[in-house]
Amino acid sequence: MSNFPVYILALLAVCTVAGFFVNRNLARTRLTAVGGGIKGGWHSQANYHGLFTAWLVGLGGFAVFIAGLFLRAETSGMSFHLGWLVALIVLAISVVLLCSKRITADFRARTHVERFIQAMLIGLSFIAVLTTFGIVMSLAFESWRFFEQVPLNEFLFGLQWSPQTALRADQAGSSGAFGAVPIFAGTFLIMLVAMAVAGPIGLMVAIYLAEYAHPTTRKIVKPLIEILAGIPTVVYGFFALLTVGPTIRTFAESLGFAVPTQSAIAAGVVMGIMIVPLISSLSDDVISAVPQSLRDGSLALGATKSETMKQVIFAGALPGIIGAFLLAISRAIGETMIVVMAAGRAANLTGNPFEAVTTVTVQIVALLTGDQEFDSAKTLAAFALGLVLFVITLLLNVIALTIVRRYREQYD
Repeated sequence: MSNFPVYILALLAVCTVAGFFVNRNLARTRLTAVGGGIKGGWHSQANYHGLFTAWLVGLGGFAVFIAGLFLRAETSGMSFHLGWLVALIVLAISVVLLCSKRITADFRARTHVERFIQAMLIGLSFIAVLTTFGIVMSLAFESWRFFEQVPLNEFLFGLQWSPQTALRADQAGSSGAFGAVPIFAGTFLIMLVAMAVAGPIGLMVAIYLAEYAHPTTRKIVKPLIEILAGIPTVVYGFFALLTVGPTIRTFAESLGFAVPTQSAIAAGVVMGIMIVPLISSLSDDVISAVPQSLRDGSLALGATKSETMKQVIFAGALPGIIGAFLLAISRAIGETMIVVMAAGRAANLTGNPFEAVTTVTVQIVALLTGDQEFDSAKTLAAFALGLVLFVITLLLNVIALTIVRRYREQYD
């Protein structure tokens, strides 16, 4: 009987669908008998009467399901499960019969259904807001606990990151270093490399597809480029570790330089390839949104196609392109798997892209992996890093939306 609640949910779905079809067909029969539809004086169509029955059956049955779960924790046995089943069936039949009596010309079934849908949408939106609030509060609470042990200025401006703390006071190395500047520098370095690759390529691809490509070529090339966005990041990580990293190391050794396999440039290049579809797709949409009349006017005044692109179309689409770049930066900052596999975990404060570095997301994973005590500064540091990452990405998204709204062109 362990799977009995699953059967109850399945039966509830069947009863809900059955209630819809039964009363919808009954409403159609009555509408046909009197001439049908609004012309016959009916307020709501047959589908709304069916939907009204369906959501009442669904809500009532779900209440029975929840009550059964609570009672099941205290009561068990075949008799209880049989009663649970009978209660659901009786409720469904009763609701269908009662709703069938409301299938009349003046019953406002459509109004009730639309109000229910509106209430459901408001509830789902409220859940999304509560989820975001819960995430922020959990990060803030745990970060506050961390900053009670480590000063804020040491965390934000310290130059050494070594969070290896002892679990007991009598162990050696009972205090770690929590200067996060090397982590922020590594994150920024890899993001710069990724944008140096993704920015020009993505923008040029968008310009070509929007202005120069034949429609047939566009239909083929654009989906192929967007396939890159669907590849799992762990696959990109393998590609960076097994192909890009060794290739860069071999090339550097041929020039007389020593470069490790795991480096910021290996992770950044592969991450940039992953971000290309994001920039190209968003920029393509923005460029295509510029009215054709501006293109025609520029060409009529004697400008070439390239001059029209640079001085008219690009200028009009610039706010949207900047927004696409800022969203891509947020995506690069939040990437984890590629950096773990291709850049390493060394917290090096360096501006050399050919050295191994680490990022905020990698350190969060490292700090929370394995059996950890959530009272130590080492583990709580992950929440502080998460809070900083959340604030940075939030600011970037706000800036992107502000730029797009303030400087976008309004066309008739």
